[in-house]
Amino acid sequence: MTESPIKTKQNGHVLEVILDRPKANSIDLKTSRIMGEVFASFRDDPELRVAIITGAGPKFFCAGWDLKAAADGDEVDGDYGQGGFGGLQELKNLNKPVIAAVNGYALGGGLELAMACHIRIASENALMGLPEVSLGVTPGYGGTQRLAQLIGKGRAMELILSANMINADRGEKVGLINHITSKEDLMSFTNDLAKKISTN
Repeated sequence: MTESPIKTKQNGHVLEVILDRPKANSIDLKTSRIMGEVFASFRDDPELRVAIITGAGPKFFCAGWDLKAAADGDEVDGDYGQGGFGGLQELKNLNKPVIAAVNGYALGGGLELAMACHIRIASENALMGLPEVSLGVTPGYGGTQRLAQLIGKGRAMELILSANMINADRGEKVGLINHITSKEDLMSFTNDLAKKISTN
């Protein structure tokens, strides 16, 4: 039996969602559908008040769309499940906060997933970017709309058109990241914030 690529842990009113698809925590259609089910369940559970999304391992939050799965037959415009890509970007009636704990690379759809969250906490080794243009592809809604809303049109256009990555320090300065922590403190800091929010 194949292990689920999504792990969850509940701590009181807080749900921790861990994307666990070595090596880069990329998302294929199956994983996206599972994520949609997880976040819809979070939305509908009256006992849960805050969710955290992070990536397993020390290097990747999420590298975005799984290009190997696409080469093996996953359609780019296939069925991502409820909530769209990553289960969160288009999830209807979500009225609870979701925090992204960005523990490394957040690229393409991975950065879009982080931007779909209400709060973004990054470890000091986080690197973020939209490399799609280097593949001849335009970023999705999160890249073309949410990024501009968060950091301004000019900065967003630079990131989109150059495919450059920015680090956590730059991300915090331009408003993409709320807080930066050490790698070791990322989850404890994020959980403490989530617990505080869940009691209000």
